[in-house]
Amino acid sequence: MLLQRVITAAILAPLVVMAVFFVPGDYFSLVFGLIILMAAWEWSHLIGINEPSRKYLFLLGLLVPMLWIHFWTQFLEGLQYVIETAQQDVYQHAKKVGWTTISTFMEYLNVPDVRLYSGILEWFVIPPVIFWVLVMALIKHTPTGVLKLELKPRHKAWLGWFVLIVAWMFLVRLRILYGAEMTMYFLLLIWAADIAAYFVGKKFGQTKLAPEISPGKTTAGFYGALFAGVACGVVLSLIYGFPLINASDIILLSVLTVLISIYGDLFFSVVKRQSGVKESGCILPGHGGILDRIDSLIAATPFFYAGIYLIYRMIE
Repeated sequence: MLLQRVITAAILAPLVVMAVFFVPGDYFSLVFGLIILMAAWEWSHLIGINEPSRKYLFLLGLLVPMLWIHFWTQFLEGLQYVIETAQQDVYQHAKKVGWTTISTFMEYLNVPDVRLYSGILEWFVIPPVIFWVLVMALIKHTPTGVLKLELKPRHKAWLGWFVLIVAWMFLVRLRILYGAEMTMYFLLLIWAADIAAYFVGKKFGQTKLAPEISPGKTTAGFYGALFAGVACGVVLSLIYGFPLINASDIILLSVLTVLISIYGDLFFSVVKRQSGVKESGCILPGHGGILDRIDSLIAATPFFYAGIYLIYRMIE
């Protein structure tokens, strides 16, 4: 099993690195979008959506807003053109037919440039951050209660739609707005935490972290992952020579991101346990399905993006 995991990771890791550093932003959005749609297919199976028509409808429900977000800037450009054209047409018509009041009003009407609101998408990071913090609190304090929580398939579908689309959106924005190096750091952070949790848990793990949900996770692995977060933050700060205050922000963000990723993993474990399956799929030998591989990343992405956004604003 471990050998399969290593071989699969050895094949996938270079492909991910190439995608992050060499694939243009639009194509990176497409590649990660395809991965999210594959994860959505697995999610639909986990929550009991078995009819192909309903599965495709679920995927379409993801694809349409993903396209809208992807072309958000072009959408605002088009909307601004429509507004300006309409304003000018109304003004010209009113002036032609002698509607002085209307023509004067339209002449001095100052319509805000909607292109200035392109940054409104940043506000969409708040709901997923709040959601994952609440998930962490609930799983930590009432794991049995979370496991016994029964939601209807349509509610689980909305939940999956929400967590998948925001993960796609903010990883793509991280890549486009903050660069390939920061995106690669985020991915390395999640991988390092997963590896540390696995090996530290195997070596020293005795006390279970959440035995009702995931018997394989231990508190030793938990702390190993957090230590990996500290180490990654320190290494990044040393490489780039960050001042102490900025380095402390990066280290804190790294640790908190790892913390959220652990409970994101447990969240998907809850869904799998409720569905009576161990893995979401079998497409990745040794790793299971797509969801099994990116569950930590799905939870951590909005949180890390929000933290980087705030750190950059404070630096500026």
